[in-house]
Amino acid sequence: MTGEPESFATAEFQAALRELFAWRRDVRSFRTDPLPQPLLDELLETAALAPSVGLSQPWRFVRVRSSTARLAVRASFETCNAQALAGYEGDDAVLYARLKLAGLDDAPEQYAVFCDHEAAAGRGLGRQTMPQALDYSVVAAVNTLWLAARARGVGLGWVSILDQDVVTQALAVPQGWRLIAYLCLGWPQAHNLEPELQRLGWEKRSPSPVLER
Repeated sequence: MTGEPESFATAEFQAALRELFAWRRDVRSFRTDPLPQPLLDELLETAALAPSVGLSQPWRFVRVRSSTARLAVRASFETCNAQALAGYEGDDAVLYARLKLAGLDDAPEQYAVFCDHEAAAGRGLGRQTMPQALDYSVVAAVNTLWLAARARGVGLGWVSILDQDVVTQALAVPQGWRLIAYLCLGWPQAHNLEPELQRLGWEKRSPSPVLER
């Protein structure tokens, strides 16, 4: 029986892990040169190490490569972004219009990540009472991918300004799959420790509230 690696207990490992969390950024400006296929394979293999309810592993990664599919996603973003802008007024509208909220034009790799709600693996354990735990499991896989990418110098951006139904239809995935995330991956144009939305004055990070009962 193997024990926990001793390296996990070192101050150096813990400091490096904390630094990795801090450097994980939502990247929107990418270089267009491609990522090596072995690196992509490694990142997806690492993502599959994420926890999942009942060991169901319900994540389904769809690599979006065709120009037709990418154009459909881009069009959905434009429509949804315009609708979102219309919901703001005054200075907020001016600032929102200046934000770069997606790297769809530059990112060499794009993945749509779905949750398979009919996944047989796990035999229903844990999700009979909380079926949404399947979706949460996929989010855990996305976060694992995000950290793994950051550790290899790869940027990842999560595009949420999309119509889920439009993207799902454009990618012609099986019924029962629900879109959780649309991801852009590539080498970032620049590295910055401060979140872009904070740097541009949209929002600032605050401590998480903790309640006691």
